[in-house]
Amino acid sequence: MFRKHGLSLSSYATRLRLFSTSVRIQASRSIIYTQNGQPSDVVRALTTPTLPSPPPQTVNLRFILSPINPADVNVIEGVYPSKPQPSSSPEVQGDVFVGGNEGLAEVISVGEGVKGLKGGDWVVMKASQLGTWRSAANIRSEQLLKVPRFDGLSEVNAATMMVNPATAHCLLSHFVTLEKGQWVIQNGANSAVGQAVIQLARNAGLKTINLVRSRDDIDMLRQELEDLGATHVVTYDELKDKKAIKAKVKEWANGQDIRLGLNCVGGESTTAMAGLLGIDAHLVTYGAMAKRPLSLPASLFIFKNLTAHGFWLSSWYKDNGKEQIKLVEELARIMASGNFKEPRHESL
Repeated sequence: MFRKHGLSLSSYATRLRLFSTSVRIQASRSIIYTQNGQPSDVVRALTTPTLPSPPPQTVNLRFILSPINPADVNVIEGVYPSKPQPSSSPEVQGDVFVGGNEGLAEVISVGEGVKGLKGGDWVVMKASQLGTWRSAANIRSEQLLKVPRFDGLSEVNAATMMVNPATAHCLLSHFVTLEKGQWVIQNGANSAVGQAVIQLARNAGLKTINLVRSRDDIDMLRQELEDLGATHVVTYDELKDKKAIKAKVKEWANGQDIRLGLNCVGGESTTAMAGLLGIDAHLVTYGAMAKRPLSLPASLFIFKNLTAHGFWLSSWYKDNGKEQIKLVEELARIMASGNFKEPRHESL
């Protein structure tokens, strides 16, 4: 098992993500639940017999790494919009749900009619909520995406590419076309998506202004984000002096309009961030960590022609199945190049 940290040290313990790793064993282990509720109350481990040979059009998999994302907890609680499909097990009465949405698996064997996959291939989940918290599974081949095994692509990066890096890639590429040297501003910059945005933007030649909460070790956090490629790191407290921050941003950007803002927080700090955007900018909301409404003044729409969007990766996957193949290949290539840092993790 591996533990994945957020960017900082103990003060960011609430941002931990976990990985499980499986070995070749004669029985399969799954983390299941039969009803929604607090994970500590409803989740348990289940041992089932070894998988039989795969039926036609299906693939037997051994899971290598399976992250735990905050959304996985929300799914178990029953408050996440994306719902898992129930399965059944002779060991359990009623519907059974296997936890986990993201993970890296190795193909063990393929059923009749499966094309493009063979034993030893790496795959990630194309469909959502397939249940990745298990050591082995039988899954239909059209629900899987083959991961190119480029030299330098680690298991950890491959296992985590389909949620946070994929979100970051879509945020940077699907709303406005930016040229090298242009600017992006984002809040929640030390989140997993925020870190991915910083690295992907740097690789694309873009510059970033990154907003974070004030804290005692802000200098350490600022340095860590700059090591990832952040151009500037600003605290939400600094946003409160609107005149000073506007002057700074104008100087940093040399008068160039900032045309893309990425919001995962909401509340007053996002309103202030939106005020730093230029003419014809796009503000994309993909989260609401502050759990406060997003309030934008009419002047931004009237005088700056601001366009506001919402983005949910699960919905994008449903509508862009063919694009997922290109996304996996591009992310795998970037990660294998050494220009994308592995999420921080540790063996347990």
